[in-house]
Amino acid sequence: MTAPSPVVVGVNVSALLTAYHPDERLLAVVESALASCARVIVADNTPSGSVSLAGKLDDPRVTVLSIGCNLGLGGALNLAARELPADTAAVLLMDQDSVLPEGLVEGLAAHLADPTIGIAAPTPWDAVHETHHNTFAGLHSQVSDRRAVITSGMLVRRTFIDQFPFREDLFNDFVDIAFCVKVRETGARIVQDLSLLLPHSMGDRREHRLGPVKVLVTHYPAFRHYWIARNGLVLNWDNIRRHPLSHGSTIIFLARKLTATTLWEPKRRTHVPALLRGIRDGLLRRVSRQYLPAGTRYAGVIDGSAETPTSAATGSAGPRDADGAVIQQ
Repeated sequence: MTAPSPVVVGVNVSALLTAYHPDERLLAVVESALASCARVIVADNTPSGSVSLAGKLDDPRVTVLSIGCNLGLGGALNLAARELPADTAAVLLMDQDSVLPEGLVEGLAAHLADPTIGIAAPTPWDAVHETHHNTFAGLHSQVSDRRAVITSGMLVRRTFIDQFPFREDLFNDFVDIAFCVKVRETGARIVQDLSLLLPHSMGDRREHRLGPVKVLVTHYPAFRHYWIARNGLVLNWDNIRRHPLSHGSTIIFLARKLTATTLWEPKRRTHVPALLRGIRDGLLRRVSRQYLPAGTRYAGVIDGSAETPTSAATGSAGPRDADGAVIQQ
């Protein structure tokens, strides 16, 4: 087996960054990436007709792909990956609101000196509540092997980016987990370093109480609840033979999500049905058009029929609420 190329920060590390209606934080995120990456490629999913701050990026080391529609996370990453320089040895995946702390990429790259490691990831940190996003993070050692890590902040060997395209049918949620499953099937390890904290927003995280117990609940738009439920089941069915026990954990996860949404979501009248529809569509392996955000281009089975990328744009699907879902007439 050929030894992997050595990773040299600032020389052969490139960043892939996805954006969707980015705010002013995007400029700071890109600036933080340029401190350790030779190239930053921004795939902008903002639909045409909307102003995007990605157009203000003018550094010669930055490539901006103005897609003109929303391809989802998987589609945008695949498009950006085609622009990677030939000499890229490792790829840093980023989102539009996580500024990289100084030394984070260097710390991740040090783990890739071990040829058995395919992905090195930081620990997502909730700076507002000053806690880990992963409730059980404290139970792991400082550097631990993980089954999967989130997209934002993961440093991946270039060979896996080339070998495993990101799943576009999952649109947004669980795209990272599906990718990690493929990488682990090669025998490569995925490690997470608890000493490398990445401030990251996973949604509108609020504190609630259940009697004397404090509970942190992440509030998402209705369409995100739909995709979380749908894709969790789709991914589990895809891997049920290789990972039979994961189905039970997904059922527990969805039960907790449904309970939290029912108890604490102010818009439960739209969000609970979104979760239930996601469960139904996950079992039927289909997609309901109403939960595709406006300006989306989706290639797959929508409402029971296969559609091509050019015919699946949803900008004219009807009026939408503040969460981006179609308002049923």
